[in-house]
Amino acid sequence: MILVGSNHFRGFWLDLIPSFTIGVGECIASGESGTPEGPQRVDVPLARYVANSLVEGGRFDVAFSARLQIDRGQSHAIQYLLDGLDVEIVPLVVNVFAPPLPTLDRCEQLGRAIREAVLAFPEGRRVAVIGSGGLSNRLPWPDWRDPHGEDEEFMVGAWLNGRDNWQDYDARRREIIRAAEAALNPEFDDEFLSLVERGQTHRITEYTTEALQKTAGNGAQELRTWLLMAALLDHAPARRLVYEPMPEWLTGMAVAVLDPARTTQERQP
Repeated sequence: MILVGSNHFRGFWLDLIPSFTIGVGECIASGESGTPEGPQRVDVPLARYVANSLVEGGRFDVAFSARLQIDRGQSHAIQYLLDGLDVEIVPLVVNVFAPPLPTLDRCEQLGRAIREAVLAFPEGRRVAVIGSGGLSNRLPWPDWRDPHGEDEEFMVGAWLNGRDNWQDYDARRREIIRAAEAALNPEFDDEFLSLVERGQTHRITEYTTEALQKTAGNGAQELRTWLLMAALLDHAPARRLVYEPMPEWLTGMAVAVLDPARTTQERQP
């Protein structure tokens, strides 16, 4: 299972934020919010082959980690989708919260490049892909380069200094998040999910990072995980299973399933 997700400043901090990181060895889940904690099983041969192929192919100098820490941005997918299954993962963490962010177009290109690497893997694998991230979503998180007020300065301090003690910052951090007002855009979410259904997720690359944030909130930068997943699956048409605006969680939530067995003839113009 290639597991594409974001980082909520529990596996990466401002002392080092790569755009893309592949876990190629140990993978440790942080266990916050009731999600799994501790070591997770990684398909090391496939992960290392993909990382090497991307670099050797001259297209992506991705970061890699032999001891990757993931948070709920990926571990809740392990909890709810892989529970009890004998499935190894290849974790891919995308920077979606600490600008400058990788462009949407660059994410789409990476998805296609990983797809080529997986298909060329000499040992053979039956591979599924999970893209885990929210839709329209405005978090009370500052641009770390220009914080305003005590709360924003606290958040940036937590992101910079939390590598070894992130739990020490968690209580106040949660208070700041819970005090925020939801700012959802269900119309945008519906339009995006319609693109996913038609196999046209790549059209989201027409947005710049700034335009996406203005339209759908800073948390909507997590759509990079959806885009990467779709590109990995060659933008197969999807089935939308559910959508619900969740102001309690400050985000729009949805589930869609992409089936690569569906032919290109089924894709709507």
